[in-house]
Amino acid sequence: MALKGSVHRFGNDINTDEIIPARYLNTIDAKELGRHCMEDADKDFVSKISVGDIIVAGKNFGCGSSREHAPIAIKGAGISCVIAESFARIFYRNSINIGLPILELEQADEISENDLLEIDLAKGIVKNIKKNKTYHSQRFPGFMQEVIDTGGLMDWISKTVLRNVKKGRKCIK
Repeated sequence: MALKGSVHRFGNDINTDEIIPARYLNTIDAKELGRHCMEDADKDFVSKISVGDIIVAGKNFGCGSSREHAPIAIKGAGISCVIAESFARIFYRNSINIGLPILELEQADEISENDLLEIDLAKGIVKNIKKNKTYHSQRFPGFMQEVIDTGGLMDWISKTVLRNVKKGRKCIK
C-alpha cells in the first residue's frame, strides 16, 4: 500500500487524551471522533489537514489510556499514517486492530511540518519528497500488513472466515 500526504508534526509523549479528549468518549463513531482529533494538542488541527495527510511525532506517541478511541479518531479525521520514533505499546496494538498504518522511524525528528511524504508500507520505505531523503522503517510481518490492508482485525477475521467457509474449511477446530 502506497500513501502520500503532508506532514503534521507533534513532539514526544502525545497522550491519548490529547489525541481525543475524554469529553468526546461517549461515541465510537469514527467521523465524530475525527472532528475532535488532536483538539487539545492543536485546536486548529482538523481544519489544517487534508484526507491522506500524515502525523509525525517523537517518542512514546499514544501513551495514556488503553481505549481504541485514539487511533479511531486519527483514522476518522482522514490521517493515512502515523510515524513516530516510538509508540506506546497499547496504542500500537490498537492501531493495528483498527487498521491504522503506523511506522516507527528513528529519524522521525528529521521530518518537518508540511514536508511531503510518500510511504511504501509493504517495503517500510518513507520518502521525504520535499527534502529528497529516503528512510527505512521496520515493515510489518505479512499477517499484520494483511490486517491493516483489510481495514483492521475484525474485517480481517470476517474476510478470513468467509474465505474458509467458501473453500469448505472449518473455521474452528
